[in-house]
Parts: sequence; structure tokens; C-alpha cells
Amino acid sequence: MSTVADEWTVFFHSYWPHIAAVITIGLQCFTAGHAILNKRDSRSAIGWVGLIWLAPLVGATLYAMFGINRIRRKARSLRGDPAFVPPRASSRVCTAQWLEEKLGHDWRHLRNLSHMIGEVTQLPLLCGNRITPLVHGSRAYPAMLEAIGKAEKSIALSTYIFNSDAVGDRFATALEEAVRRGVQVRVLVDDIGSRYKLPPILWRLHRNKVPAARFLPALVPVFLPYSNLRSHRKIMVIDGQLGFTGGMNIRECGGETHDPTNCHAMMDLHFKVGGPIIDHLARVFADDWEFTTHEHLTGDLWRLEVEPCGEVLARGIAAGPDEDRDKLRLSLLGALACARRAVKIVTPYFLPDSSLITALGVARLRGVEIDILLPQVNNLKTVQWACDAQLWQVLEYGCRVWLTRPPFDHTKLMLVDDVWTLMGSGNWDARSLRLNFEFDVECYDSNLHQQMEQLVADKLRGAKQMTLADMDARPLPIRLRDGVARLFSPYL
Repeated sequence: MSTVADEWTVFFHSYWPHIAAVITIGLQCFTAGHAILNKRDSRSAIGWVGLIWLAPLVGATLYAMFGINRIRRKARSLRGDPAFVPPRASSRVCTAQWLEEKLGHDWRHLRNLSHMIGEVTQLPLLCGNRITPLVHGSRAYPAMLEAIGKAEKSIALSTYIFNSDAVGDRFATALEEAVRRGVQVRVLVDDIGSRYKLPPILWRLHRNKVPAARFLPALVPVFLPYSNLRSHRKIMVIDGQLGFTGGMNIRECGGETHDPTNCHAMMDLHFKVGGPIIDHLARVFADDWEFTTHEHLTGDLWRLEVEPCGEVLARGIAAGPDEDRDKLRLSLLGALACARRAVKIVTPYFLPDSSLITALGVARLRGVEIDILLPQVNNLKTVQWACDAQLWQVLEYGCRVWLTRPPFDHTKLMLVDDVWTLMGSGNWDARSLRLNFEFDVECYDSNLHQQMEQLVADKLRGAKQMTLADMDARPLPIRLRDGVARLFSPYL
């Protein structure tokens, strides 16, 4: 017996370099093949294959850790087949005739946009919605707290950041009181967002018997601002019939004030929604809650047949890395392709990929007026540097770029041709379009559009227009710094 063991020991010592080489080459072939077959972006595939072969073992290990989208596989196993589930009342689905009547002769070309987004999302456009803008936290937070205070059956709340500060404490107190009234409450907070301010607000909620969960717990340090696979969705549904969504987190600087003397102040935009579109909000929350906790929320407690209460046609767009299609990105491309008169974009983070830059350029060359509003001072310096490095690409087409005065503007908004409005949590960067979970709503309504046009006009007062000359006038060290930051734009 010992003789056989000794022979194997001698054999291993003699041939271990060859064995290691075979294992390494096999591992590299397997991981490189996986990248080639599964990476939709050829540049990403080339980058991973190069790293795998130029850095044996290290490249394969990094690819196994960061290159494989495990979220899609896990989400499918929990959520099952994401086949279309019709709304509870088919009479609420907008027909082609109703849409054409809503758009009128001037904007009937937007029928193509509605059809395209319907194909991408596999959700219907719904009639009879009311969308009320809530500008700044001074309007949004009181409205949300009032709704929580009046809840009788259920509260579903999902957010990225929920701080344990003065604003967060008011929300926590309202949720705790709702639980004591017998209201069924579910709170879902992104794990990174729950740790922006210590102690985490979830500790208090758990202590006071409020059902709450962290979306995708991670070991990533909270001070890492560029962590991916996070839930940026902001959704609240009250009693299955009243909703809130947009871009506003729950925190003191989340729009509580727009005082420019406050260095932590932030402008933001949220929306109060009513009507059948509530079904889309509720479904997205229920999916995320089941994904996180395995609890299935069903019945009239969470989803009601909501009666029409307004004139807005609306549809939810839930995008994330667990989807086969880049729903938000395709929606933006479709909107730019259909635009005929004007496009206005308000976003805090503007790092579009080459396809979006080309779409902006093509729209401008067709005669569409394009205005892009960005904050003059960004809360993420690296993002601002990378943005500055590529602004010339849209400026050279004739797009107008405006820098709005402080405080930092966290508003996310897109307006097309006097009728179409897109609002929600998504930004114009790779994190929103490819790496994180977002929720937006497309709306067809001239009155809502006019309100948002006025909001944009207010932002433009005092804004500085950027030109190609301004970008070329930056000192060489600044341009080099910005250029280096742009190299990391797919990950910022």
C-alpha cells in the first residue's frame, strides 16, 4: 500500500508542473468560452478574454467573481417565468384608438413609441391615471407621511436610501404607528442604501416589529459609491390604490430643502400617482419582496382593481440586470428615434454609451431641439469629471447642454414633443441602464407635460450654457484628469 502511495507521490512531484499547466489552460479555456458565449457587449467580451489569458488564474478568478451575472439566474429561479400577466381590469388597457385620440393629429407618430415600449416591457399602456408632481421633499415627504397615516390595510415601501436622520425618523415613526393600527407593512431597503447613516434605520424598524428587509445584502463597504447590482427603485403603494414613485430617497438632503446656502441640500422630484398604473407599481414591489424574502404577496390586500381617476395614459418600466432586455435603455433610444420637435433631459449623472450619443446626434441632425440639463456641481466628483470628458460628443452635434445652479439637482426627467414624459429613478449612465434595478413610468398627457416644461423652464433660469469652446478651454491637466475618469464610465 505504501509502495503505491510512494509511486503516486513520485509521479506527482515529477509531473506537477504539467498537471498545473493542463488545469490552468483548461480553466482559461472554460472561462474565456463562457465570456465569449454570454457577454452581449463585444468590448466587454474582448476585455475579459484578454485578462483571462494575460493573467492566468487571476483573470479567471476575477471573471468568476465579477464577470458572471448571477442575479439573472437567481431572480428567474425565484420569480419563475416572467410571462405577461394582464392587469386585473382589461377595460383599463389603452387601445390603439384611444391612444390616437389622446395624441391627436400632431403627435400621432408617438404611437410607434408606445408600441415599441409595450413590446419591450410586455406591459400594457393603462388609461385613467392621475400623476401629481411633488417638487422637493418639502412637498413630497408630507404627502407620503399623510398617506401612511391614513393607510387602513397595507403599506408597501421600497427605496434605495432610508437614513436614520430627522426625515427617516418621521417615516419610521409613521410606519410603526401603522403597524400598531393593524396595517400590514412591508419595507424593502437596498442593503448599501440602508447603511449610508449609522445606525441603520432597519435596526429600529425590526426592534419595533415593522416587517423590513435588505435588498441583496453585500459585503461591499458602504463608503464605496460605485457599487452595482443595487435597487434604486423608489415605490410606495398604500392600500393597493395610492402610489408614490420618482427619484427621491428618504433622507434629510433628499429634497427636504432647496436652500442654496445649505451645502447638503438637494433638489429632487417625486410623483403621487393614482389609477390603474398602481397595479404596475404593486407588481414590481411584490416581485422584489418575493425575490428578497420568498414571501408571496397576493390578494386584495396588496393589489386592488383601481378605478380610473385621471386623464394620463401611463405604463411602468421596471429595468434591471435580471432582464434579458435593457428596457430603460431601449425606451430612451425609442423616444429619441420618434421625437420630431423637442427633447428635454434632466439628469444628475450623464454618462451615455455610444449608442445613446449617436441617437442624440441623429435626432439633432433631423432638426429636433435637444436640451440637456445637468447640475453645475455634482455630488460624485469622478462622475462629473467623466461627464465633462464626453460632453463634446453631444455638443458637436448641436445639442444644448445647460449647467444648473446649486444646490445639486437629483431630478430625473425626459420630455418629448409636448406629450410624452418619462419620470422615475433611472439616470443616463451605465449603472442605471445596465447594472442596477430601476423603475420609471412613461406618460402620455399634454397637461402633465406642460407642468414638467414649466419645471424645466424654472431650472433654466440662471443656468449656464456650455459650448465646445468652454470644453476646449479647460487646462490640459484637467482634460487629462477628465479623460482618465471617462475610461471608467461603464462602471461609475
